[in-house]
Amino acid sequence: MCVVCGRKFSVGQGILISFGRSTYNFHSKACALKFVKKVLESLEPSELERVADRVAEEYSKILKEKADRVAKKII
Repeated sequence: MCVVCGRKFSVGQGILISFGRSTYNFHSKACALKFVKKVLESLEPSELERVADRVAEEYSKILKEKADRVAKKII
């Protein structure tokens, strides 16, 4: 059952998000996004900023690696 709207859905359907030992079920990406947004809004801004910066840096490295691979193929 979706933890946001209460809708029941079949096993194997929907979205599962796990935080530590807890698993949350959502029937759609819209409900999952609502939940994650509320979780993020509830965090301390300084903690959220630190984690967001780290994740942005990880994606920046991934994009740089992809650009390097494309540049090597062109040469």
